[in-house]
Amino acid sequence: DRFARNRYDSARYKAALKKERGQGGVRHRGHFRRAEGIILESVLEGYAEYYSADLSEKVVRGMTENALKSKYNGGTLPIGYQIDSDQCFQLDPLTAPFVREAFQRYDEGATMTQIRDWLNGQGVKNTRGQKMTYNSIQHLLNNRRYIGEYTYRDIVVPDAIPAHRPPRPL
Repeated sequence: DRFARNRYDSARYKAALKKERGQGGVRHRGHFRRAEGIILESVLEGYAEYYSADLSEKVVRGMTENALKSKYNGGTLPIGYQIDSDQCFQLDPLTAPFVREAFQRYDEGATMTQIRDWLNGQGVKNTRGQKMTYNSIQHLLNNRRYIGEYTYRDIVVPDAIPAHRPPRPL
């Protein structure tokens, strides 16, 4: 089951190995060369594919349950947030004030470049631990989590996490 997790990939890889064998490369040894091995190989490949699909469904189900409870599902954490022991979003006391002020400055007419330069001057780093970039600021200003909205797949939960700013009227 470590060779491939679906029958298509398994067949493709075996064909490539068979081609290599014809050129003096890979040799196939084992029980699957005999007649009864063909059915055993098919069963094992089918089981590996089933296991992978079943695991994927369980992971999505768990992440969906987390989303409905507004719990952190992994991934890059936006600046200004931290995760508590219950896996819920909380404002980060160290970086949240900078995020709040960035929104305030933007509302007062500051450009994204000015906000970037100000945050870099304050020593605030982006999610990768590097200096803020124009794209970092654009992402910050457009990220709906900052207005408290939690999104996962087709699930949208308004007012699910602490907001850094109120939503702007459309």
